[in-house]
Order: sequence, then structure tokens, then C-alpha cells
Amino acid sequence: MIQTLVATLMWALVASLLIFRRKRTDRSITYAALTIAIAMTLNVDAVYETVDPLLGGTNIATLIADTLLMIGLFFLGRGVMHTGEYRPQLVRAAVSIPILLVSLAAITVMFLFIDRGATTTRFMVDLGAQPTTAIYSIIAFTYCGAIITAMLALAARQLRNGRGIECLPAGLLTLGSAFGVALCLAVLTMDIAHTTGQLDVMRTLQPAYGPLSLLAFLFLCAGFTAQPVVRRAQYDARRRRTAVLAAQLEPLWERATRVRPGLSQAEPLVANDDNPEGRLHRRIVEIRDAMIDPRITFTITDVEHALLEQAEQHLIGQGQTDATPAIRPRDAGGATSPTIPHEEPHS
Repeated sequence: MIQTLVATLMWALVASLLIFRRKRTDRSITYAALTIAIAMTLNVDAVYETVDPLLGGTNIATLIADTLLMIGLFFLGRGVMHTGEYRPQLVRAAVSIPILLVSLAAITVMFLFIDRGATTTRFMVDLGAQPTTAIYSIIAFTYCGAIITAMLALAARQLRNGRGIECLPAGLLTLGSAFGVALCLAVLTMDIAHTTGQLDVMRTLQPAYGPLSLLAFLFLCAGFTAQPVVRRAQYDARRRRTAVLAAQLEPLWERATRVRPGLSQAEPLVANDDNPEGRLHRRIVEIRDAMIDPRITFTITDVEHALLEQAEQHLIGQGQTDATPAIRPRDAGGATSPTIPHEEPHS
């Protein structure tokens, strides 16, 4: 039942990412979600009992599912790493291709030495007493634990540095990663306990496997789904705020352009630009140009000056990335205002 819920969560995440992140150039998280969704689907008993006999009935589907899970977590870790500047050496090592390839090769070799018997949906319970099976599982979950620990470190840092609603995705990812680390530690402990005959320890930890698995995937899926939703909400809120400031500045801007016509009057197409950020930027530039032009007399009140500064701070308050080049509209021969980046949301 829990495996079915986890698989359903993963496919829901895939759907949401395809909708909200379809314009992203970095597809790591989408590839990760799709790969992990397939892996979790293979772990559903009914699916496993259908697929494994087609592959010979020797539990090859377990190796395929675990391989896909490791590859999916690799892409997931890289996707999280690419979301920020913080990339410590240990994190880069954990999500490196060589570590992934070595881990995949190691579990494949160990899997070949397991006396696997016929298809079973209780692979570790039925075969976990074999040292080779324990080593197989330990390698797989050590790799998964390293990736999730790296994600935990990155998400926790984003949570500390975030503000307001920005903390929501990072908080969810931090919780999901913490549950994921706990899950990996529980599995590793059960593997060791099984092979050393400490069956009481193994049975004590077994009930925690399902809830930890569900909680880890639930919070991770929620965190990755929340990221584009939060970005869209921030983008929409910013556009509304930009439109309000532009409307509030309009009387002042009209006064300024009456005494000193600017680019908006010289080029009507520029004035009719649908970009709210660019339109507000031009109004600020033309007001400032009128204020500093020695050939004319143009004064503003303290209230108007405060509003002008508020609009400027609003524009320069948005971070700039390599993917969002700065726009510097300027009036011919006039002054330029602070660089204002224009960014569409990553939907």
C-alpha cells in the first residue's frame, strides 16, 4: 500500500514538473522525478509480480528498480545543487558521475552473486541473510544516503538564507531529506542486523521503513512542487506591485515629460511596451532626467521623492542571473537609472 502511495506521489510530481517547469533549461529534477517514479512503480507488488517473470523470474526487476532509484537521486542531487551558489566539495563529490558509475557497477556485481531464487516481493526479508545481499543493499543505500545528505545540507542552507514564502520549498525539502537520511540509516542497520543474526533489532526497525519512506517522498515531492508555484506567486505579486507603482508615478511622470519630453514621446512604440518593469523604469529615468536637466526647472515634493525612491528600490530589489540580462533603457542624451533586470518566471 505504501509503495503504491509513493509511486502515486512521484507520478504526481512528474506531472506538476512538466506543467510548471516546462520552460526550464535545466531538466535534472524532471529527469530525476521520472526515473524515481518508474523505480517506485516497479516496487509496487502487483507491478513487480508482472514485470519480473517477464525478465526470467529471478528478481532482476529489483536490480532495475534500485539502479533507476540511484540514477534518479543522482539527477535530483544535481538539480538541487544547481539551484544555488553553495556547492561544497563533499556535495560535488557525492553527486559526481564517477561515484554513480562505481556504485552502479558495485551493486551489479554483488547482485550476480546473490542466490536470488524465484520472484519475491520481499527481496530483503527473504534473501537479506545472505552476506552478498546485505552488501548489495548497503552499497545502494549508502549511495542514496550520501546523495540525500548532500541535498539536506543544500536545502538547510537555502532555508537559513531564505525570506518569507521563499522558505517554504526549502523547509519542505529539508524535512524530506531528513526523513530520507533516517530511512537510509534504518535500512543499513537492518541489513547489518539481518546478516549478524540480530533479528530482534531488524524486526524493531522494520515497522519504521514504510512511514519513513512515505514521509521522505511526501515532503520531497511537496518541496519540488512548491518551488515553481512560489516563483509564480512571487512573479505575479511583483508585476502587481510594479503596476501599482507605475500608476502612482504617472502624475509626476506626466509633469516631468511636459517640461522635458523623453523617449516615451519620441518613440510611441516604446511607450506602449507591455513590459511593466521596463515601463516603470522609463518613467523613473525620465523623471530623474527632468530633475537634473539644468535647462529646465522641475521640482518635486518630499512625498513624490519618497515614492520615486520606493519605485527605484522595488526595481533594483530583484536579483539578477546570467539567464536574465539587465535592461538599461535610457533617454537619448539623458541619465540612466539603476540597472533593472527583467525576468520571466520559470514556469
